[in-house]
Amino acid sequence: MDKYTEKALQLHNQGNNCCQSVCLAFAEKLNIDEDSLFKISEGFGAGMGNLQGICGALSAAVIIAGIHNSGGKDAAVRTKTKTYRLVSQINNEFADLVGSMYCKDIKGLETGHILKSCDGCIESAVYIVNNLILKDN
Repeated sequence: MDKYTEKALQLHNQGNNCCQSVCLAFAEKLNIDEDSLFKISEGFGAGMGNLQGICGALSAAVIIAGIHNSGGKDAAVRTKTKTYRLVSQINNEFADLVGSMYCKDIKGLETGHILKSCDGCIESAVYIVNNLILKDN
């Protein structure tokens, strides 16, 4: 288990939501303070505000992709297209690893068939961040 996975699982065990846990695990690598990432990611837990939509761990990977790829609002070259392509890859990889992008499906709320635990989703998201987003760093 790598240090980011270990840290993300520890953060989740301390009561952070899945999105916060993944984002905060990479705070230092992203050069963003933990308090800002905590605030940014707070509403994405339990499938976006407990609505059981897009998984919070997956949302964290998307947030990190934007932070890592964006040239910022004043960038001479727009980065949106590149980031959108990366987010598509992230979503596909997550669905392949977990079985769905949606919290309600992952938790088996309608079917009774649990695809993965929250910890499993966090591990998958950290894997994606390491291998698709930050692979060159």
